[in-house]
Amino acid sequence: MQIRVPHIAREVIERNPRFSLAVRDDIERLAASIEEGAPLPAPRAPALDLQEWRRAHAEHADETWLSTQWFHAEFAFYREIVRRCRFWEMGIDPFAPAKEEELATERLWERLGAALVRRGSREQRLAGLLDDSLWANRVDLSYAVAASRARADEDLIADDRAVAVPWLARAGARIHLVADNTGTELALDLALVDAILEAPDTTVTVHLKMEPVFVSDAMPRDLWTLVDRMHAHPGDARRLADRLRTASDVGRLSLAPDPFWTGPRFLWQAPPHVLAALESATIAVIKGDANYRRVVGDALWPATAAFATACTYLRAPIVALRTMKSDPVLGLPVGTPERLDAEDPRWRIDGRRGVIQASVPGP
Repeated sequence: MQIRVPHIAREVIERNPRFSLAVRDDIERLAASIEEGAPLPAPRAPALDLQEWRRAHAEHADETWLSTQWFHAEFAFYREIVRRCRFWEMGIDPFAPAKEEELATERLWERLGAALVRRGSREQRLAGLLDDSLWANRVDLSYAVAASRARADEDLIADDRAVAVPWLARAGARIHLVADNTGTELALDLALVDAILEAPDTTVTVHLKMEPVFVSDAMPRDLWTLVDRMHAHPGDARRLADRLRTASDVGRLSLAPDPFWTGPRFLWQAPPHVLAALESATIAVIKGDANYRRVVGDALWPATAAFATACTYLRAPIVALRTMKSDPVLGLPVGTPERLDAEDPRWRIDGRRGVIQASVPGP
């Protein structure tokens, strides 16, 4: 909070030279206040979730940027950035320049191209696309240290694809995917969505943010911008874009943006309509580190406890795909945490390792 987060705020200033002096000064004051450990600011209008933020702030009203829960502080920071950049008044995404740079990288199109030519049975392709989707989570514009890492087999430290794939492959399944980053990650997510939609009568709902957060997290406008860029590429990427547009037109692909995903609450505290949507799923795919933290309460569980231990409040199967950029983790094989502690003290936070973890409720 004292180093990385103010740096993100100042990058917004640098990447948006058209911002007025008043906006630039407002963002700089935010960065300085975080560095100094100033009191958390009270939420202000406009926003769709103002009342929920006021309730959450009341629980932390006497705390500072540097003495509150990290989960709350991170989301409060991004809410302040969005407000100061006039997103709700003028539609300005302060992270648009960074997102645009990511869309222009060869990395995105090379990785998407490789994913789209996977061969084998549908189940084999789904397993491979889950892997592609997982490692694309390293491409997080709020945490660039992870993006340049090469994939290695030993970096996958929990792998429940054998549990998840049969649920994803069901004909007539209702799949929900809680998205994380746009750009490379969302492109690989959409390749997975496309493979899921091959089954007759299957539907996919993609849950998205309603406002900018964590620099590269995806909103509906980001998804359709990406699909438009796919369509501008010849070959497999263009055909993927066409299939996604058709699926949207006929109602098999739906988008579900909601302010909950940029709020400070954990998943068991979600509004009834969000929980009901996820619990209506044949299986829900939960993407990314912040969403994993939201599922498990951002808590330091025993690392070898079953992942399902933290998901007992959910009445539907889920599979979480996450490269590790924070401490909480469950579901690791016995002995793995101790081995990794000895090999690399930063293994929980450096974005190198990844997990694919399923929780399937009993009958």
